[in-house]
Amino acid sequence: MPKHIFLVAVLLAAITTTARAAETEEGFQSMFNGKDLAGWEGKQGWWRVEDGAITSESTKEKPCRKCNYLLWRGGQPGDFEMRLSYKIIGGNSGIQFRSREVGDFDTNGYQADLEAGNKWSGALFQHGRGGVALRGNKVAIDADGRRHEEKFAESAELQKKIKKEDWNDYRIVAKGNHVLLEINGVRMAEVTDNDAKKACKKGVIGLQVHPGPPMKVQFKNLRIKIMD
Repeated sequence: MPKHIFLVAVLLAAITTTARAAETEEGFQSMFNGKDLAGWEGKQGWWRVEDGAITSESTKEKPCRKCNYLLWRGGQPGDFEMRLSYKIIGGNSGIQFRSREVGDFDTNGYQADLEAGNKWSGALFQHGRGGVALRGNKVAIDADGRRHEEKFAESAELQKKIKKEDWNDYRIVAKGNHVLLEINGVRMAEVTDNDAKKACKKGVIGLQVHPGPPMKVQFKNLRIKIMD
């Protein structure tokens, strides 16, 4: 191929890729400026910005004895799509959404789970309710709480799509009674929640630091498209 034709082809490919990326992100707003915790509120001494990422860390000298959350103060959305990247070394964490504050930077509501282990990443959790939809499952919950589950993938196979101690992309879509969780572009869990007493409709978004052994969790590239 002549050099000038090759260069034109490369340029066109770059333009197409850029256009597709812009189209994919249309309607999204940034939740984090990459520099400081403006727009967020959390427990003093537990959250910082490191290498352009929201960071929390517990150590032997500074153990985490009780869950606390860094809370986004940009709204309390019901229907939305949220995208972010995370990295976790040790322990457990999560992204809280459609949640209510219960004091001392604690919350109750849905959580898109993530951990350094091999079970919970990609599951939908709720405190006091447990696993609403475990990884690899599509769940429908009736108004009276009865569950109907359909397995669409093996949890161990989905775990292989998650990078250990490295950056992973999380996507959370909440619309009406439906919630979808994806990691690295792969569906992890899905639920249609009609529970009259326990389904979460709207509320705060928060990032979790969890009690237990020493851990470090980081979040970056947080953005959200609010649909309600």
